[in-house]
Amino acid sequence: MRLISSKDNQLSAEGIGGKAKNLFKLQELGFRVPNWLVIPQELMLEQMPASLNDKQQQELIDALEVPTIIMEEIESFFGSNFEQQSYAVRSSAMDEDGKEFSFAGQFESYLHVSAQDLVAKIKAVWKSAASERVQHYRKTNNLDLHFGIAVIIQEMVSSEVAGVAFGADPINGARDTKLISAVYGLGEGLVSGDLNADTFRWTAGSYSSELALKEHQYVQDLENGGCHKIAVPAHQQNKASLDAAQIAEIVAGLALLEEKLGLPQDIEFAYANGQFYLTQTRPITSLKQESKGDYILWDNSNIIESYPGITTPLTFSFIRQMYEMVYRQFVQLMGVRAKDVNRNAAVFENTLGLVRGRVYYNLLNWYKMLAMLPGYTLNAENMERMMGVKERFDLGDEYKMSKGLASLRILFMLLKMLLIHFQLPAKRRKFQAHLNRVMSSYQQLDFSGLKPKKIIEHYNAFEKSLLLEWKAPLINDFFAMIWFGMLEKQSQKLCPDSPNLHNDLLCGSQDIISVEPIHRSMAIAGKVAKNEALKKLFLEKEALNIWSLLDQGHYPEIKEDFDAYIAKFGDRCVGELKLESKAYAQHPELFVKLIKSYVQQGISQRFTKAGLEDELREAAEKKIADKLRNRPFKKWWFQLVLRKTRDLVSNRENLRFERTRGFGMVRHMFLALGERWFQEGHLKQPRDMFYLELEEIKQLENESWNEQLKARIAERKLEFSQFAQQPLPQERFYTYGYEFKDEYIYSLEKLEGAEDHLEGIGCCPGIVQGKVRVVHDPNEIDSLNGDILLTTSTDPGWVTLFPTASAIIVERGSLLSHSAIVSREMGIPCIVSVKGLLRTLKTGDQIMMDGSTGQIKLIDNG
Repeated sequence: MRLISSKDNQLSAEGIGGKAKNLFKLQELGFRVPNWLVIPQELMLEQMPASLNDKQQQELIDALEVPTIIMEEIESFFGSNFEQQSYAVRSSAMDEDGKEFSFAGQFESYLHVSAQDLVAKIKAVWKSAASERVQHYRKTNNLDLHFGIAVIIQEMVSSEVAGVAFGADPINGARDTKLISAVYGLGEGLVSGDLNADTFRWTAGSYSSELALKEHQYVQDLENGGCHKIAVPAHQQNKASLDAAQIAEIVAGLALLEEKLGLPQDIEFAYANGQFYLTQTRPITSLKQESKGDYILWDNSNIIESYPGITTPLTFSFIRQMYEMVYRQFVQLMGVRAKDVNRNAAVFENTLGLVRGRVYYNLLNWYKMLAMLPGYTLNAENMERMMGVKERFDLGDEYKMSKGLASLRILFMLLKMLLIHFQLPAKRRKFQAHLNRVMSSYQQLDFSGLKPKKIIEHYNAFEKSLLLEWKAPLINDFFAMIWFGMLEKQSQKLCPDSPNLHNDLLCGSQDIISVEPIHRSMAIAGKVAKNEALKKLFLEKEALNIWSLLDQGHYPEIKEDFDAYIAKFGDRCVGELKLESKAYAQHPELFVKLIKSYVQQGISQRFTKAGLEDELREAAEKKIADKLRNRPFKKWWFQLVLRKTRDLVSNRENLRFERTRGFGMVRHMFLALGERWFQEGHLKQPRDMFYLELEEIKQLENESWNEQLKARIAERKLEFSQFAQQPLPQERFYTYGYEFKDEYIYSLEKLEGAEDHLEGIGCCPGIVQGKVRVVHDPNEIDSLNGDILLTTSTDPGWVTLFPTASAIIVERGSLLSHSAIVSREMGIPCIVSVKGLLRTLKTGDQIMMDGSTGQIKLIDNG
């Protein structure tokens, strides 16, 4: 019996299996295939007498041998470099890689096998034919029990890029879509799941790309054999692994294979020395019926800070409308024509999605919205940094304007931006004055005494008077994004050895309102602690009882402090932008509970080193000054960038507080509305109104309640209670259309756990070793007692917990997240954007974290 090689062209040969026949088909169609040969199944079966039963044959497999003559033939085929090459040893069963059954993952296959290990791996493939999992697969699919299997020996190519590609979407069955995943180097990192891969999606003649951060690649280990992992050069890590021509070549190959073989194919490919190789092909056996709806990418990297956990229908319908209104204003302000905005109405209407009760960005529409502006690439990069998006979702060329039009638009927009930038301080002052006037007039109203129709009228007026005038915060956010990006690049260029220098330069700002609640809370706690009678009251009584006594006139000097705090910060709470959240303004006992915990722990001064943020800022300024000595123009430019960034970032945080005030007033109106409808018998509970949508409430201004609406509330309450019990959706995934059922949610995020090492973005320097405490809701605990805070995300309502933490680590977020800004201001070591954080660490684990480098090391499991 002789071997059959790629040079024999024996497609009809018996006993070579489905995978080997597919390799012959690839060669016939003109594809470049690495040299290979196949050991027919007869070599195995000749050593297994037919008289033996299945059990006896299975036992005999361990004793099978690969004859010396076969190894000599293999060596002769691969030539003089046989000993230096590495090989793939793959199964090729008779019914493998067929139209109905692929046997994917059932048989053993090995990559990067040395010449010396070929015999052992051939025998291992033979042995896998009789494994329990293969026999179970055959029984499950009503296939005959069969121990014979052919074995392919194929030369490994030392590729620059490798990957897999599908001739149709394997998830939703779309035949007009081609899906490609690729990594640098060898395909081992992709097949094993060890490396993040770029994903390219080809539809209707154009493609979109989702680029991963590719920090490592696998290459052949010429000294020891096999392959090993090395670092990807920094300048390549964010670049696409495939260019447009290569993507087109792969897509053309998939189309040809489907035409000639009759079904969409699943291929493995490689590029070596610029040449396109196919290493195997098989039909996609798992294709489902095509799903309806457009491909949409969802991401909650940063918005989870504002809308953590389950968000009710009222809040979502409210913010969805707000986003639509304000971003329509923004792009027109940037020079986009009204007719272009109206033509893309669906983009603005759907920048957000509610996924199992949780708010997500519709990332595709955000990129489409940015593509309306000239300078798309720069805008996209800055948006990703600001929003905390970890992977690029790039649009095809059809979404981008021509270079000529873009140049004209850029010129026009630059002129307009210069004017707007010059006017920004005045616009902010005007906005603040207008906001204060509107808020003051609404604060005079007693909504509890108004009829529902009148409350809805007031809400509609509030919406028009404020939300259509939200230009200043939007402009400030946009310029903060631009200037922050410039500061980061300038700092890294001057001091490449200090990656977080731009963070240190932003420390110590005295004008960020987000830290004022902390200082005032600690001041109140200190005042209570100095009064023995008050201290005894706060230590011994419950928060509700304490507030009741204060409200009755006891300790008026402290009551005055509480009233002043709640008057200014009563809407600043956990989930403060969610209308259903319980704020201090409506529940002052919650603030009493916070002060009570501070008094119990003796928190009247910051736990962190006094003046640390000033030291960080001064050290960073000195480092920059040394680099810019005798360079007056560059020094002037850097100081301008720094000054602008500090101003814009501070105002960004402060204007977010004004948004909180506005949302607080909306909450106040809707709570009053819910109370009135409860009194009238329309709602079973006042808070049931949060299960109405905004448009439904507006319609009730002129329409009557009906049983259908009441039934809808009951259905939504049940549905959202079920959402709370379901596993969290991944941070990033895609769907087809807007149906978020389990079968339509397909995660793109690889579960990246780590045994002892994690890494994120360092936001405030400092090395801390200690015990971690995982917190999902700051209302769960009164104090961290110096533990390291670990959580998914934070919002401004968390800041009163910060003084009790020795350090802060947040799974989501970016350098401009609230936790990053406030931790810098307080001088508390902080790391954000740590992928896999809560999958890796748990309460009680001992770690060491470095807030400068973003490095986290597990020292001991709790």
